[in-house]
Amino acid sequence: MYPILRRLKKEGWLETYDQAYEGRNRRYYKITELGTGELTRIRENWKELKEATDAILEGNDGN
Repeated sequence: MYPILRRLKKEGWLETYDQAYEGRNRRYYKITELGTGELTRIRENWKELKEATDAILEGNDGN
């Protein structure tokens, strides 16, 4: 999971901050505005793919 989080941070889609918790330092991740935009784009693409797949599986491929 941490390699994925590092990649998302490198892309600017996440930011991190550290905070002490019960005597230990914990790292927290927060989605950025850029990350929110990317998430919206991915969701839209996924919705289009799902609708196309559903249409094919239902036998309605647009022809």
